[in-house]
Amino acid sequence: MIVMKYQKYVVKNIIPAMVAMLLLSACSFNKIFLKPTVVPSKAKELTMIAGTDTTIIHFDTLNYQPTFTGQNNDTIDFEYTIESVVFKSDNGNKLNGWIIKPKNTTPTITLIHLHGNAGFIVSQYQALTPLINFGFQIFIIDYSGFGFSEGKATRKNVLIDANSAITYAKKKPDIKNTKLIIYGQSLGGHLSAVVAEQRQNEIDGLVIEGAFSSHKDIAASMAGIFGRMLVSEKYCGYKALRNYKKPVLIIHSTEDETIPFKHGQKLFANANEPKTFYEIQKCHICGPSFYADSIAAKIFDLLKQ
Repeated sequence: MIVMKYQKYVVKNIIPAMVAMLLLSACSFNKIFLKPTVVPSKAKELTMIAGTDTTIIHFDTLNYQPTFTGQNNDTIDFEYTIESVVFKSDNGNKLNGWIIKPKNTTPTITLIHLHGNAGFIVSQYQALTPLINFGFQIFIIDYSGFGFSEGKATRKNVLIDANSAITYAKKKPDIKNTKLIIYGQSLGGHLSAVVAEQRQNEIDGLVIEGAFSSHKDIAASMAGIFGRMLVSEKYCGYKALRNYKKPVLIIHSTEDETIPFKHGQKLFANANEPKTFYEIQKCHICGPSFYADSIAAKIFDLLKQ
């Protein structure tokens, strides 16, 4: 568990997970899909505590540019750079995103990272950073209502925001001339299938890790037929993959305790060729932490198809 403190606020962030219980109404049941951490726009400092390690993140007041220091105020040097950006979603909300680049190479591939249902950039961005060692750059956004991003966290806004991120990326000089891969994890993995189907003429491929096949399917996994009845679908990754024609890599762990393995199998079964299924072990959306080399190789192969 990571405890994050900023000004007088304390937030406990847990790895994104769906709460497996039947709630009292359809309205409240649908709210389980989004559990954002909200950061006050005037917050200038955030402290992350992980075990015995303490990291302090300082934010500027313009674009929320982060600077990382240790307990002794010594600057932490990463193998990558982070550029914080603010752009407007098509729903009118200002969104915060980070462009993360390797220091020693000019990237030719950008991974658009659509993160899971909880936390925000600070708790989510390291999920893909092991892939930076293979030359990728990453563009991760916070959806409306997450982190510094404005607005309300809703499934409608999440879809609009993800599409707006593609639009922004296609105009950004250091992204627009690279190959564009959408890499979605968990809720973001389900979302990525829908976005990829809608924007497939503007992207080069899709990676889905640890995703559920549909909102109703994951609700049924948690609460049986009652969950399926109470949850509205709105949009469906399983159905979207039937209309997506470009290369797709689907990654799922047999040890995933958050999204059952069968969801990944179902998504793969409904996807078109060219498609690849990568069965892994370890925890939910931990693929890049344990399998970065093979995932990177499969992404490179995906672009050759």
